[in-house]
Amino acid sequence: MKQSAVAAGSWMVRPRGEDAWAAAVEHAGSAGGWYDRPMRWAQLAFVEDDPGNYDPQFWLDYFRKVHADAACLSAGGVVAFYPTEIVLQKRSAWLGDRDAFGEMNAGCRKMGMNVVARTDAHACWQKTADAHPDWIMVGPDGEKKRHPSDPQYWLTCALGPYNFEFMTAVHEEIMRKYRPDGIFTNRWAGSGMCYCEHCQANFREFSGMDLPRTDDPQDPARKQYIVWHEQRLFDLWRLWNAKIRAINADASFIANTGGALSGQDMKTVAELAPTMCADRQSRHGVMAPWANGKSAKEFRATMGSKPVVGMFSVGIDDEHRWKDSVESGAEIRMWAADGIAQGMRPWFVKFNAKPLDRRWMPVVEEIFAWHHANEAYLRNVRPLARVGLVYSQQTAWFYGGEKAREKVEEPALGFYEALVEARIPFEMVHDRCLDAEHLAAFRTLILPNIAALSDGQCTQLREFVRQGGGLVATYETSLYDEWGVRRKEFGLADLFGARYAGRVEENMRNSYLSLEERTGSSLVHPLVQGFDDAGRIVNAVNQVDVTPAEESGAVALRIVPSYPDLPMESVFARLGSQHKPGVYQRLEGKGRVIYFPGDIDRTFWQVLDVDHGKLLRNAVTWVTNEGQPVTVEGQGVLDAAVWEQADSMTVHLVNLTNPMMMKGPVREIIPITRQRVSVRIPERRQVRKVHLLVAGTEVAHRMVGDRAVLEVPEIGLHEVVAMDLQSA
Repeated sequence: MKQSAVAAGSWMVRPRGEDAWAAAVEHAGSAGGWYDRPMRWAQLAFVEDDPGNYDPQFWLDYFRKVHADAACLSAGGVVAFYPTEIVLQKRSAWLGDRDAFGEMNAGCRKMGMNVVARTDAHACWQKTADAHPDWIMVGPDGEKKRHPSDPQYWLTCALGPYNFEFMTAVHEEIMRKYRPDGIFTNRWAGSGMCYCEHCQANFREFSGMDLPRTDDPQDPARKQYIVWHEQRLFDLWRLWNAKIRAINADASFIANTGGALSGQDMKTVAELAPTMCADRQSRHGVMAPWANGKSAKEFRATMGSKPVVGMFSVGIDDEHRWKDSVESGAEIRMWAADGIAQGMRPWFVKFNAKPLDRRWMPVVEEIFAWHHANEAYLRNVRPLARVGLVYSQQTAWFYGGEKAREKVEEPALGFYEALVEARIPFEMVHDRCLDAEHLAAFRTLILPNIAALSDGQCTQLREFVRQGGGLVATYETSLYDEWGVRRKEFGLADLFGARYAGRVEENMRNSYLSLEERTGSSLVHPLVQGFDDAGRIVNAVNQVDVTPAEESGAVALRIVPSYPDLPMESVFARLGSQHKPGVYQRLEGKGRVIYFPGDIDRTFWQVLDVDHGKLLRNAVTWVTNEGQPVTVEGQGVLDAAVWEQADSMTVHLVNLTNPMMMKGPVREIIPITRQRVSVRIPERRQVRKVHLLVAGTEVAHRMVGDRAVLEVPEIGLHEVVAMDLQSA
């Protein structure tokens, strides 16, 4: 494919010669080199008036104090903080004869730190726009787009020569001048869909179509655009990687991307990236504090043992964009702790090198000092969770479309919350990693409305179950193929024991699930354990109409169809209404399957009904059919993770018990007491010593079979049970 249908002009001081990029490796897929060394990262993001107005030694001293062993420093792109020779790159008006990036880079190098240069590709100044108006992003109305926050800048097209040529030259210049360990580019994927002449010509060459004017993923042009857009960005990634590595073979491009709703396939991301940075700086709106740990799991699902670094901002990062703000210390601690517990290496982000408000600094110093002191127990070899929560980018792209957060992400959030409340350790699983090798560690897979699955993926899931795996699925899982086209039948109908009846009922009101299979006053099936005194519980909001595929035995739950909720005199179930099964539970081969035809997981996220959480927990427990690697008994909400290191095991317990858990920021940490912990010890290993890394004390334990049982007296925010192991 051509890079552009419009020829690029001359815009550099000196012309670029041919280099060795075509011979360079296509990607930096190895996790070797320097990437696994840094455990704690610092980012200093300059604003234009920083040069001459900030104290570089102040920051170098702080980096040393917090034991940071890598730094990300602003270099160029929108504004250059070094003496650039590229005519159209704007130098900071405050730079003078200084080299702000260069002096910080040299200071960090002197301390033995790795350095990654930060660039920003999403905007340019007027001089660049005047010289190359074709580089500017164009809206569907044909108008070029000024920056919505600072109109002196223009938004740039991510898919044309601005990135492929201009930003490539910026990266090459930075690499030649300073040889950083990598280049991290902010907003490299653009600011939305662009209709510039390059995008129009390149998309037409790719697809033979005009750019789409709809977000409907089933529109043929939109579907082709999703594929083209992803391919174009991966082409850019490979170009930048190769150009960078042609100058410094130990460096690479580090993309600011990733996650369940990302536009770039995470499996391909993992093939390209030796490390990744999860840019989830803080929570806002109705977001749980475990969302930071969720990001770690999403990245690890494809990255495996490659290091994943978790950015956290020290400021309030909501829609109002208070970039010079400072978050509460308790909120910073909670956000960072959950990321660390789930395997992230912490990376703090500070915008503006002039320390206007220093209240965050002792908080980060405390977090990093503890992390440094316990580094040996934080170099994890692998997680030991046996439950995997599947996420599917193709479902988000081709089924969810513009409603992906509602239809795809919210079911996952609901199941995630249920697992946290149940204290079940679990990992995330990418739906393009369902082969036997990737699934070998798991006993159970959860499919929260994973609607779009290929025939091949369905075959992989079928084999997983028949070999003894457990499966829990909800709502429209497998009802669509990988391109979001509805099938006539579920792709997993044989596992579900249910057939699609041709209808989906949405926005149901006043519908219930009646609890069946009783012996006297007791409920029989483990799925409904703990509901003995309940006759019915609330149903999901949306429901697939299904019929049993075979004669089945007793049914644990039956659907009570909607009936009027007003007037009060009419609020009763009508006689003669059909009560279909509300759940299908089956034995299949050596495995177990539970299918909920309703979106009970999404409904749980919206309503947080305790019965739904209990039902989801029971479903996972039944299909897993083995003890969890760690159990924790006690009051409170805890996010639990269990890890193996070279000569130890750790159990992370993050105390999320707080009135501000679901709507931050938290004001204070509220301790909980007396948690009974039981950990399964690997074969041929025995526990030599158990100690608590936050409390700094040893604790007694006793062995019950293959499990070490102990008590944690108190947890403030975060406790880590560390078990030193030796050969039995």
